[in-house]
Amino acid sequence: MTSSQTSKKQEARDDLPPTAWAVLGLLSFPGERTGYELKKWADSSLRFFYWSPAISQIYAELRRLEDLGYAASTRSGPEEVRAKRRYAITAAGRAALAGWASDTAEAGPPVLKHGLLLRVWLGHLAEPERLRALVTEHLERTRGELDSVRAALAAADEPDWAFPRLALRWSERQHLAELELTGALLADLAELPATLAAGAATGPVGPSATGTGTHPGPEVEGRGQGDGDAPTAG
Repeated sequence: MTSSQTSKKQEARDDLPPTAWAVLGLLSFPGERTGYELKKWADSSLRFFYWSPAISQIYAELRRLEDLGYAASTRSGPEEVRAKRRYAITAAGRAALAGWASDTAEAGPPVLKHGLLLRVWLGHLAEPERLRALVTEHLERTRGELDSVRAALAAADEPDWAFPRLALRWSERQHLAELELTGALLADLAELPATLAAGAATGPVGPSATGTGTHPGPEVEGRGQGDGDAPTAG
């Protein structure tokens, strides 16, 4: 291998996306698995706290990992009706994954993209009954997801899965918290008509009444102050 090829391979390793590491992580547990089996495992584990890649993305990452020497595959013999390719992590792949997992670099904050909350944020444009129905549907869906997490926990009873169990237990708590938050949101929506009616009766208050701004959010620190002025409350 030339120095140029070696350099390109090193760049490819450095640029591996988190999804590639997640797929390699699925391979780090005992046994060989097909891409389909990896997808099923991701659906019953990874998706509860990270996400589950599409089957096409899993196969794309498997090819990338093979090219890097991090994974190896074998094709089934004629004894199987349908030929299958099974994948396993290599020694180089395990070493690279261990290095990535123990990297001291900041993992970054969790990304929250809550579609329901975006609709609640735009609730002034929605029918109140429809908005409450959306929140109720989310509540039921979260209960179903919690059941799935608990089923995955019950299935992860092998000693090799001790750390996946910790992640699933965290996910169980997260879903319980989501149920609590969603119930509180339903209560807030129920109280909102009275709150809005009381506000209409007393007239506008706050920044919009004084002409200092109408944006639905906190004032930007230092807005309207002269140079050198300290921020003031109120």
